[in-house]
Amino acid sequence: MAGEVATLSQGLRASFRTGRTRPAEWRAAQLKSLVRMIEEKEDDISDALHADLAKPRIESYLHEISLAKGACIFALKGLKNWMKPDKVPAAITTFPSTATIVPEPLGVVLIISAWNYPFLLSIEPVIGAIAAGNAVVLKPSEIAPATSSLFAKLLPEYVDGSCIKVVEGGVTETTSLLEQKWDKIFYTGNGNIARIVMAAAAKHLTPVALELGGKCPVIVDSNVDLHVAVKRIAVGKWGCNNGQACIAPDYIITTKAFVTELVDSLKRVLVRFYGEDPLQSEDLSRIVNTNHFNRVTKLIEDKKVADKIVLGGQTDEKQLKIAPTVLVDVPLDTELMIGEIFGPLLPIVTVEKIEESIDYINAGTKPLAAYLFTKNKKLQEDFVANVSAGGMLVNDVALHLTNPHLPFGGVGDSGMGSYHGKFSFDCFSHKKAVLVRGFGGEANARYPPYTVEKQKILRGLINGSFFALILALLGFPREKR
Repeated sequence: MAGEVATLSQGLRASFRTGRTRPAEWRAAQLKSLVRMIEEKEDDISDALHADLAKPRIESYLHEISLAKGACIFALKGLKNWMKPDKVPAAITTFPSTATIVPEPLGVVLIISAWNYPFLLSIEPVIGAIAAGNAVVLKPSEIAPATSSLFAKLLPEYVDGSCIKVVEGGVTETTSLLEQKWDKIFYTGNGNIARIVMAAAAKHLTPVALELGGKCPVIVDSNVDLHVAVKRIAVGKWGCNNGQACIAPDYIITTKAFVTELVDSLKRVLVRFYGEDPLQSEDLSRIVNTNHFNRVTKLIEDKKVADKIVLGGQTDEKQLKIAPTVLVDVPLDTELMIGEIFGPLLPIVTVEKIEESIDYINAGTKPLAAYLFTKNKKLQEDFVANVSAGGMLVNDVALHLTNPHLPFGGVGDSGMGSYHGKFSFDCFSHKKAVLVRGFGGEANARYPPYTVEKQKILRGLINGSFFALILALLGFPREKR
């Protein structure tokens, strides 16, 4: 396998060196082909997502297919402007000159995708890499085999196979890929594998973008429109792949005085959304596989946790389904409260005063997303100013990722680097500084031997003295040729 991957990498690098991927026409042609692929193969994509996750078709369209198509169209509209050199002011010390920042492709990039949104999380970074003019290798997740297989089949039919490749497989294939030198590695997944990716990249001094996760908090104040807030929390938790989403709420913080009212509202909304027997609901995705099903069920089998369940807790191993489950005041030393849940369990932490929630969040690692429901402007300002997170949203959940003008990415343990919209283009581009001068404006003072008079002129130039500039341009101090 290592030999095959090395040959593939060399072939892509040879294609890139021909300059094939650099013209705007090539980039636009690939993006248009991706739009056509998404439109023509929407049913195939939905079928693959259902096979991998039993994902409802409307959820597949809203959360993956439509967003992927939108990302392509946004890139096509912005591409020519993104590619233009950005003119910036020139310094007095280089007068006369022009200064520009020129975006250029990094080269040959590797994209390692995740299983929970296996179509969107694969194709969106590919869109950015293509828009930036790179050659690309996509490694879809083997945990979502139907979607992985679909990429391997469809991409060669729609895009330039000499510059864009798909490699399927598991640990062996990924290890072989990581042994090669890439010009950037973009990884979406968990922190443990991210450390392996980063260590492999370090051997070649390869830059990385890591899109990870974390325990995303939701603060719920008592002054909110509770029914609206709970609907938004519920659809952001269980309507996003049944909690298997990096930006899904991981836990709620509210006051002890308000928790009963919040739980009662959650009960009503969840029955309305998924019925009295949510395990039979076709609007809930299943857990991706047996390993993850066992991991999540183990979290609530702990007696200290099981005693805190106030809603749900039902499981069906045959269907790989777990009902939406709400818990209150689970002991903080349990695995449920320590690690990222990544499933349909939603614990509620209670505090005396809602303001205490900010300190609670900051005591943990920085999350990928943080949410606040409140009408209190002071609390909102404190939340935005004092909570560090990849992104945040006030009075809703998850929707910030749908705005292509906002960067999407983590901070600290939740990742590094960002993408979406032009940020995807920037993620896969090098910003090259270019300064252009003519042969005029020669300043003798810059050349040895450095006399006292020259030092005065040079100091004046550095300090922005117009008089020193005139002296320098007039050739002072005079020297023999």
